[in-house]
Amino acid sequence: MMMSDWSKVTRPIPVPNEWTKPFWEAARQGVLKLQRCQACGHFQHPPYATCVSCMAIDLKFEPVAGKGAIYAYTIMYHAGDKRFAAAVPYASIIVELDEAPGALMAGNLLGAPYTEAKVGRRVEVMFEPLNAEITLPQFRLATD
Repeated sequence: MMMSDWSKVTRPIPVPNEWTKPFWEAARQGVLKLQRCQACGHFQHPPYATCVSCMAIDLKFEPVAGKGAIYAYTIMYHAGDKRFAAAVPYASIIVELDEAPGALMAGNLLGAPYTEAKVGRRVEVMFEPLNAEITLPQFRLATD
């Protein structure tokens, strides 16, 4: 089974805002940090102004290990965005992290054939630098 070729893909560059800036700054350092409510302990992603669980506003970014399981996936056979055409077919996955149940992260399954994407499959974060400012957290099959 062939692997998706990401070498010819020019990814869109995310633009950090006041809520997402700490997430992107941590990713650039190779650390996955998610927003956590200091009132109820709920992790959430993407970041918001208030806790989606209890509506508190005392939110901080805390590091998580970046290991989890595939919660859902889609195999992309067509590139809606032409920049992704070189990688088709590829697995677009949603990951639920062990340390942050309920916080779902979107990414791609890298370093494995797209057919390896299965619900419940163990994955771990890896970091893909896009430019000097932005590093994209992505996922690969877990080694342990």
